[in-house]
Amino acid sequence: MNIHTKKLEVAGPAGRIQVQRDQPEGESRGTAVICHPHPLFGGTMDNKVVQTMARAFVLCGWTALRFNFRGVGTSEGAYDEGRGETQDMLALVEALAPAGPLALAGFSFGSFVTVQALQTLWTAREIERIVLVGTAASRFQVPALPPEAHERTLVVHGEVDDTVPLASVMDWARPQFLPVTVIPGVEHFFHGQLPLLKNLVVRHLRAQE
Repeated sequence: MNIHTKKLEVAGPAGRIQVQRDQPEGESRGTAVICHPHPLFGGTMDNKVVQTMARAFVLCGWTALRFNFRGVGTSEGAYDEGRGETQDMLALVEALAPAGPLALAGFSFGSFVTVQALQTLWTAREIERIVLVGTAASRFQVPALPPEAHERTLVVHGEVDDTVPLASVMDWARPQFLPVTVIPGVEHFFHGQLPLLKNLVVRHLRAQE
């Protein structure tokens, strides 16, 4: 945590949602909502990949919202296989980022939830950036992205990910002609390569500024 991090709570469909808001120096250029890995396997908003993405967004002038899905930390409710978690994300956007530029990001299970939420938000909001890391395409039916969203999307995956095999992500991306950035020799949690991940996200966020 840094001095620009604030603890919040908002009301969600299953009750309280625990949130942390990381603020940039100066005026914020928009709000990024970042989703964490699977709740039943230790995933929380304090996951190192999630925090790395939040730092990248803040460095680029975005307000970053990290939150615990239902049943994690002090967030109320119980795991709902992505359905309720998507509703949690949409409720958070409505409560804390109802207007203005919006970015969406997720890691692993969080990427699945992010893409599901995108199906609702894409036609309702201007989504400036999307970041999907370790997309859980082998474990869930991840929807296709809107074609218009491709140029705003960064998909990053580790070459030797043994939690979500790279082949499953390529099978998901191939019909969409969606580019995937592959980091050689890296597994699911990007051990030892979090600075590289941060730099990739920063580069994506600063493109076309």
